[in-house]
Amino acid sequence: MASTHPSALPEPVRARVLALAAEVLPQVAGLPPALRRVAEFAPARRARLGGSAITDALADDDLRERVAVQVAARPARDDDVEVAARAWLARDEGWEGLVEGAGRSGSAGERDQAELERLRSRVADAEQAAKDARSKARSQVEGFKTDNATLRRKLGEARTAERQARETAEEALRLAEEARGRVASLESGQDKEVRRLRARVEQLEAELATLRQGERRTARADRDEATVRARLLLDAVIDAATGLRRELALPAVPGAPGDRVEAELGEVGGDVRTPGSAGILGPGNPAVLEQLLTLPRSRLLVDGYNVSKTAWEQSSLEAQRQRLLGALAPMVARTGAEITVVFDAANLTNRPVVAAPRGVKVVFSPPGVIADHVIRDLVAAEPPGRTVVVVSDDQEVARDARAGGARPVSAAAFLELLAR
Repeated sequence: MASTHPSALPEPVRARVLALAAEVLPQVAGLPPALRRVAEFAPARRARLGGSAITDALADDDLRERVAVQVAARPARDDDVEVAARAWLARDEGWEGLVEGAGRSGSAGERDQAELERLRSRVADAEQAAKDARSKARSQVEGFKTDNATLRRKLGEARTAERQARETAEEALRLAEEARGRVASLESGQDKEVRRLRARVEQLEAELATLRQGERRTARADRDEATVRARLLLDAVIDAATGLRRELALPAVPGAPGDRVEAELGEVGGDVRTPGSAGILGPGNPAVLEQLLTLPRSRLLVDGYNVSKTAWEQSSLEAQRQRLLGALAPMVARTGAEITVVFDAANLTNRPVVAAPRGVKVVFSPPGVIADHVIRDLVAAEPPGRTVVVVSDDQEVARDARAGGARPVSAAAFLELLAR
């Protein structure tokens, strides 16, 4: 009994089975992955390149039956091998005998036909290879043509750029020669002008030296004369003031204009006026501030908490007061100025007890009245012409102090003076 495996079939029958299966392979549904790749080959290459895969796959009866259906739909040749191959695929009745008979009666014509099929397959492969080679060569020729055109264009551009660069270089050389000639001419003229100007400068320096000597002599004489006149006038004023004070027997002036305002602050609920307008802070130079305080009968008003919070913001109010008052004692000894420190107590009913150093007065603002208003009243109480300095970073206090004839000073400048 003939075997059902394709590899056991007689060679002519097996070859015809592979050829028939290769022809209909793309139309067969549900191909395994190996046969799906073979089905993408050209018809002549399927049986030759995928013969082993097709042979193994036809051992599956389900696939064999689907192949037989597609083969049966194609016209058949009238020879024993064709009939036997189709019968094996379809498992027609008596297919074993047909396969064995086709194997025994393998004729020279069948061998010739197989050889013819092989040769046709080789010719088809050769034609396909030649077609691929021609396509590849055509693509290469097109690429070569494109590259050649690009190179020709770049060569033309390079030649044009070279020609332009040569012309530019020649023009630059010509201009450089012209510029060199003009520079040489200018240098010659400039040398002459420089020598002339140097001679003129020396002449003017000599004239200036002579003129300065005359001016210094004139200025010295004028200064000496002005000094003599000023000293004579000053001596006359001093002698007149001394004689007037001796004649009138005038005693020394007791107290200060601000004493009345400071005394009123000791009474709870004292009336203090409250003007209001913005100002600009005065001298920020500590040296200038010290000169102001050393003037005769100078007066210093300090916005207490405004200054202490600037210097020792992290400390308590009591510690701030103590540190500020302690720092003022050396200033009193150094400048001799009358110093009053005003602390804000608008929200307090009881006044803190403080130990003020000698020469320093300490006042607290009445309930409901801020220290700024007290400072304005103290400034207003001073006579015009007296040196009054107000220390505060409050813009309104500074402006009102300036309007009242006082000199506003920033807290930073005052603290720098204290640190000396």
